[in-house]
Amino acid sequence: MGDTFTDIDVQWMQRALVLAEQAEAHNEVPVGAVIVRDGVVIGEGFNQPITTCDPTSHAELVALRKACQSEQNYRLPGATLYVTLEPCAMCAGALVHARIAEVVFATLEPKAGALVSTQTFFSASQLNHTITLRHGVESDAASTMLSQFFKRRRDEHKKAKAEKRLRS
Repeated sequence: MGDTFTDIDVQWMQRALVLAEQAEAHNEVPVGAVIVRDGVVIGEGFNQPITTCDPTSHAELVALRKACQSEQNYRLPGATLYVTLEPCAMCAGALVHARIAEVVFATLEPKAGALVSTQTFFSASQLNHTITLRHGVESDAASTMLSQFFKRRRDEHKKAKAEKRLRS
């Protein structure tokens, strides 16, 4: 990947991983996000589209809403987003509108990741704001958490299906 990370990057991503665990505790896909400016958390969140019945409640957008409210501004120049999973196109668009300075994510999202995996959203020539991008910090931890979550979910689905067959 070639990206270099500081101890501070690791610290903030570990905070995002703790938030991802909170999402998992609510049976949500375990993704956490932290927005930091000048060494201070100004917003954080975890995935909650299922519990809120809101498809826009991705960790990045929950953190973005809180940061904007905290700063009383819809623009967040100089802020960095740390997120455990590569953002989708919806989140990438919101990050551009908010004027986030940098996005640091842990692991790739091969199906819907819009920054590296399926497209390079931040490189689009028509955008009026540039966001710095780095990825790979705490990648193994984030990837393992996601893999275990989806394995558990598949196993639960198989078990429920088998129990249903037995009752029939």
